Amino acid sequence: MKWDHIAGNWRSFIGYAEEYWGKITGDEFAVLEGKKDELVGKIQARYGVSEQEAREQIQAFQKRMKEELGPGGIPKE
Repeated sequence: MKWDHIAGNWRSFIGYAEEYWGKITGDEFAVLEGKKDELVGKIQARYGVSEQEAREQIQAFQKRMKEELGPGGIPKE
């Protein structure tokens, strides 16, 4: 699943993101508005990982969403 799809439907994906990155709150995700670079920074800050690791986590999240929802899927809110 491409990030543009996730970002464009960000509010629908917040619950999945909260489950995936439990140290980041729903309110923080709402403020991010699907901005990938800001999410990278938030993951780095909360988990103490490198930028590369944060980007790898985002790629893994995208893959998981594609597997669970299909390439164009949108979660039910």
